[in-house]
Amino acid sequence: MAKSIHQWEYAMLRSIAAATTSAPMPDQTPEAAPDRPLAAAIGLALRGRCPACGEGRMFARFLKPTSACAHCGQRWDRHQADDFPSYIVILLLGHILVPLMIEVNRALDIPLGWQAAIWPGLALLLAVAMIQPVKGAVIAFQWSRRMHGFG
Repeated sequence: MAKSIHQWEYAMLRSIAAATTSAPMPDQTPEAAPDRPLAAAIGLALRGRCPACGEGRMFARFLKPTSACAHCGQRWDRHQADDFPSYIVILLLGHILVPLMIEVNRALDIPLGWQAAIWPGLALLLAVAMIQPVKGAVIAFQWSRRMHGFG
């Protein structure tokens, strides 16, 4: 009895493995697809340029990507950046502002009321300055790895 259960489990695992490895997922592309350089794509996107051609603009408005590049026609409406750029900005701001706050408090004697006005204001300015380039980088990452329909 135990032997037949193990054989059944083994057969089930083999069928699951065959089903998951034989057919590519809809978001996957064939291995023959040309490689898209990640560093170059992210570098262009950080400057607001199309990662595909480097010429067209990536954003139509502040955080709204263009539907397609005006220069090369690459579509950008397939991205799924969602909240991830915000998480990256929060992580970066924490790593920038916390050491800065510690060092300023160690070196200078700034009253607490002034700090309560300075640090949130600085955080807001930095977050607004960083969010569009970070969103562009996330979209460029998805494009370079052919994720979410960027085949």
